[in-house]
This record gives sequence, structure tokens and C-alpha cells, in this order.
Amino acid sequence: MNNQKNKTGKKAPFLETLIESFIRLCGISSIIFVFGIFFFVFKEGAGFLFGGLDIWEFLTSEEWYPTSLNNKRYGTFALILGTFSVTALAMLIAVPFGLGAAIFVSEFCSPKLRETFKIVIELLAAIPSVVWGFIGLTVMNQLIIAVFNAPIGLTMLNGGIMLALMSVPIIVSIAEDALKAVPDSYREAAEALGATRWQVIYRVLLPAAKNGLLAAVLLGAARSIGETMAVLMATGHSVNIPSGPLSWIRTLTATIAAELGEVAQGDEHYQVLFIIGILLFTITFVVNLIADLVIKGIRQS
Repeated sequence: MNNQKNKTGKKAPFLETLIESFIRLCGISSIIFVFGIFFFVFKEGAGFLFGGLDIWEFLTSEEWYPTSLNNKRYGTFALILGTFSVTALAMLIAVPFGLGAAIFVSEFCSPKLRETFKIVIELLAAIPSVVWGFIGLTVMNQLIIAVFNAPIGLTMLNGGIMLALMSVPIIVSIAEDALKAVPDSYREAAEALGATRWQVIYRVLLPAAKNGLLAAVLLGAARSIGETMAVLMATGHSVNIPSGPLSWIRTLTATIAAELGEVAQGDEHYQVLFIIGILLFTITFVVNLIADLVIKGIRQS
């Protein structure tokens, strides 16, 4: 890179070359770190994954008894359903509120009010997940018991609300940026044709920003799938097939967090927890791949 020249034809300064090399190193290192994490997780679970684990039973059985003395069973079907059900419930709550708030901040707020809302949204995003879990364990637990007359409020509904509150700031921030990125000429042309403000939003802005809005929703869903402490504290942490919003559930991430510190390093239970980590990597990869295909399809349409 020492021979690189700038626009004037002169040799690039040493400092500029150093900064460019540092930026390139940062980009490459992020890829290395991702593969390094996956390699570590795969290495810890590969022995049992290829040396005794029944993959079909692991994915389809709902019996999770890793500490049984006579018949250890490692079925994650209930954990997978618990993860997807609480994530779906969270998105059902978060997406309308998040996109609605993004539209309000982008199109209806005055500049001063917009900055105030952005500060509040950033503060919500900065709240640690364990604090959200504590709110679910204390405040939301009592509310669900009082409103639904449930025996206990640590349910899928509780976890879904907590995950929704954690996902909304991400959805709002990215969706608002996507809406603001739509050229003003689009708005001006629609208004010149006599469109009302709502017609401009529905007919012009939302279709033009659909890629960014989809990315906002998917990032919010990814936050929900990977969340640990909030669902560990708010969902009851019970291995069950969810039958409704008031069901007690356990997620894949919460299982790893709750049990990894209690197992002997290298034994079957320890390796199975890392295999669950591999499963989470796979789920995330599939979600991102589907999202990429959907976005490409939208761009081509």
C-alpha cells in the first residue's frame, strides 16, 4: 500500500496508509472472531455430536433429562418451540409499536421532539437485560397474576413482553433511519399530486423503505432469539410444549445459561450444551439466509 497515490497523483502519506490498514484489519478481524467463536463452540461439542448423540431424538424429543442417573435424555424439541414461540409473541407486540413509533418520529415530530424521543429510545436500548428480567420477575409477574388470574405470572406472555420492550428500540432506530433515507423528492411528488400525509406514508414511504424496515424487524427478532437473562427470569424456566401465552416455557439460551455452570467440563451434559449453541448458530444462519433471499426478491420485484 506504500505505492498508493491520492487523487492528486502524489504518494499517500504514511499516516493515511496506516489508518487504511487499521480499518482493513478491523474488518478482517471481525470475520476471524466469528469463525473463531464457531470453531470453539463446535470443538467443545463435536465429540458427543459425532460419537453418540442421536440427532433425531435431540431435535424431536421433548424429554430433557440430562442429569438422570439411569436414562439420560437430551431432547430439545420443547426448548426449540419455547424459543420460537416467545420470539414470535415478542415480534407480534414489538413490530406494530416499533414501526408505528418510527413513522411518528420520522414524519410527525418536530425537530426538538424528535431529538427527545431519540434520547429516550437510546436509554431504553441501554437498559441491561438482567434489569428487564428483574422487572418481569417482580412487576409484570404480579400484573399477569392480577389481570389473568394465573397461578404464576412467569409465563411466555411475560417473556414476550420483556423481549418486545427490548426489541422496540432497535426496530425504531433502524426503521426511522430507513424512512429518513427516502429522498424528499418522493414526498414532494406525492404531495404535489394531492396525496394526504397518510397516503404519502402508506403509498410512498413504506414501499420505498421496505428493505430497511425488513432489516429492522429481523434485527429485532435476532435480539429476541439470542436473549438470555430476561427469558431465564421471566418465563418460568420449565420444559414444556407451549399451549398458550400463559404457558411456562424454557428457551435454548436460558438452558445454556442455567446449566453450563453446574456441569463437569467435558462430560456428555457439557457437550450437549455446546451442541445447543451450534443449533443456535444454525438457526441464526437460516434466519439470515432467508432474510437475504427475501430482500433480494424484493429488490428484483
